[in-house]
Amino acid sequence: MKIKTLYCLLLCAAFVLPGCATYQPQGLSALRRQIEQKPPPRDFVFSPELAAKILALDPDHVTGKDVKDVLSHAPAPQIVNIHGGIYPVYLDMKSFSEFLIGMGYPEASIRNPGNGSYSFSCYSSSEKIAGAIAWYYERDGMRPMIVGHSQGGMQAVKVLHELAGDSTKEIHVWDPLIQQTESRCYIIDPLTGKKRPVVGLQLSYVTALCAGGLTRILPNQWDVDGDLREIPNSVVEFTGFYLHNDLLGGDYLGYGPANCYKATGTAIVRNVRLPKSYNHVTIPDTKHLLDSQEVMDWINNYAPTNRPELTMKFKSDTSNILWAADVWHDIKKYWVIELQRLIRAQETKQNGR
Repeated sequence: MKIKTLYCLLLCAAFVLPGCATYQPQGLSALRRQIEQKPPPRDFVFSPELAAKILALDPDHVTGKDVKDVLSHAPAPQIVNIHGGIYPVYLDMKSFSEFLIGMGYPEASIRNPGNGSYSFSCYSSSEKIAGAIAWYYERDGMRPMIVGHSQGGMQAVKVLHELAGDSTKEIHVWDPLIQQTESRCYIIDPLTGKKRPVVGLQLSYVTALCAGGLTRILPNQWDVDGDLREIPNSVVEFTGFYLHNDLLGGDYLGYGPANCYKATGTAIVRNVRLPKSYNHVTIPDTKHLLDSQEVMDWINNYAPTNRPELTMKFKSDTSNILWAADVWHDIKKYWVIELQRLIRAQETKQNGR
């Protein structure tokens, strides 16, 4: 395909395809009842035994047994997935969400409570997503995470700049349960009980997969184009994934430092190059990894590296395992860290300090 033709197709996709990436949510009524009938996660009562077990966990080394025996009995931070813009990539992000659920992450902390979707569209307003982040944090008492793919990765970085106050000084809270913008631009911090603006909130973990390349030319990405590789203080840890020979999401086809993110302040930033055999469009398709307990055990024991490779052979399909394992490692890590922050804040409040 000629480059000129591909440019035209991408431009058409920017205007035509946003409405195509939709699906009928399943189990929405049960999901909403679960959220509406239970107290918010920030009010979760930890037994002394459970609290002690969570505080004893090492966030960098969370095993499958830890997830099953400890974390499964506690709430979890909201994961905000943002899918790319080419139909039907939302199905791959749904596959990733089902992978997370199969690995032990609570479904209610992944799906959108208002419409049952597993991900936001990359065409959604970045201010709306930032407003939803504030709503989730106020409800949960744990800082959310974002996983963005392709244009969704660009949107994830855009949200970080919104929260950092780089493009606006006020962001309205957006309620995902009723799908409406609220009149306020502040929340009551669930850990301190003090009023604070939405701008200035910090996420725990954000990752962008194959963001950049030819998708930079799409009009909806122009406002983040120059700041795409700069990560502000609105996140604790950020991981950027790229691969070689990636025309859609790699700058200079995924070669060179133009693909690497850097912190503008205190954020911890990693850059990970995936094997060039990986496919830009289908990397989030990971549900099949649940078919083998051996594969799941390997994923749970994975240690992140900036140049991952799979040296072990499995009988089952291991497509996209390196990306899934790296992201799952950090999701487990910040699941533990956010729970530990919440428990310590509750203990401080109870002790009157």
